[in-house]
Amino acid sequence: MKTYLDCIPCFLRQAMEAGRMAADDERTVARIMRQVLREAADFSLDLTPPHMGQRIHRIVRDVTGHPDPYREVKVRQNRLGADWYRHLKRKAEQAPDPRDFALRLAVAGNIIDLGPPENRPDETLEVMEQNALSGNLVIDDRAAFWRAVERAGRILYLADNAGEIFLDRLLVEYLPRDRVTLAVRGGPAINDVTLEDLDGTGFGEIAEVIDNGSDAPGTILEDCSAPFLRRYHAADVIISKGQGN
Repeated sequence: MKTYLDCIPCFLRQAMEAGRMAADDERTVARIMRQVLREAADFSLDLTPPHMGQRIHRIVRDVTGHPDPYREVKVRQNRLGADWYRHLKRKAEQAPDPRDFALRLAVAGNIIDLGPPENRPDETLEVMEQNALSGNLVIDDRAAFWRAVERAGRILYLADNAGEIFLDRLLVEYLPRDRVTLAVRGGPAINDVTLEDLDGTGFGEIAEVIDNGSDAPGTILEDCSAPFLRRYHAADVIISKGQGN
């Protein structure tokens, strides 16, 4: 994942959006924007967008004192995702190939991301299901994927967004669950899922769940915790969701 000049306007838009979620006055948002502009001016394009995203959202939290600006959004997304999970689980059970159905849905779930401005889960879930059922995969390595899964002693599943996580759950249920570790963010990062966001969802009942020790909107290995890195390096298969991961 590379950073391009075109990423910079998106950084600024994301900072303003998060700032307005966390604060109800424009003076505070202006303070956030000035700090983010200074960061952007010195930001190395050799780093990835998740590096800058981490800096942006730390600034928002530091300036506003709000621990998780996207918390309400994530609760709403998870509520929606739970409803879709129940609906899609029934469809999977009736599908000719249930695990293939679950895999395609997990792939399609990557559109649930509030980083890009055009992505709004409330409007895209129906499209996502249609694409999962009828769309062709540009790169189709499903056969190799299932062979790797069947051979793997340890599988690490890098989760991405709230809401989407329920589509991941559907796929995890078709994996050898005793060999799966699900990793979430170690701190708030846009609408990425954290351990707190999994409270009450029952995920701990189907697989081991850990956090990666980092508040970046992605997996920056040098910023991750030692327990996460041990699982990362020991994994035979890593299922990596989203561009940030």
